[in-house]
Amino acid sequence: MKQAILKYVFACVVCLAAPFVSAAPTSGVAPDFSLPSNQGAPISLSSLKGQVVMVNFWASWCGPCREEFPLMEDIYKRYKPVGFTILAVNIDTKQKHAEKMLGEVPVTFPVVFDTKNKISEQYELESMPSTFMVDRKGKIRFMHRGYKPGFEQKYEEEIRALLKE
Repeated sequence: MKQAILKYVFACVVCLAAPFVSAAPTSGVAPDFSLPSNQGAPISLSSLKGQVVMVNFWASWCGPCREEFPLMEDIYKRYKPVGFTILAVNIDTKQKHAEKMLGEVPVTFPVVFDTKNKISEQYELESMPSTFMVDRKGKIRFMHRGYKPGFEQKYEEEIRALLKE
């Protein structure tokens, strides 16, 4: 019980502090993964090569994640026709918690479930949400830690720049 409370307090602190860390360009090939999805079949990051991909790590207990989802849905609908997609990676250890949030905040972009947190470890997450912009060649070009209102404008700038390449 004590460990669960400490984990929750740590997660809340990370969610609250994370927006104060600015986005920083990064480099390197995005680690590939394949996870079960909300669309039936598993989805791998490599299957999306050729598109600009926003890989967004989120959790049902994360308030900023909940706030960001409707804005991400708008971005997804706007840029999907021109080669953009979102791959939202849920890190809840129980998939039912993620599914409950998706029932409350429905989205049409793909969501995958990392219940064992293996992918979040590969991406060395430090905060929730964490967002990685991956170019058409599979390279991480930008990273954002946390979310606060206005980040979506920066996301769109980066998406447009990557789509032009």
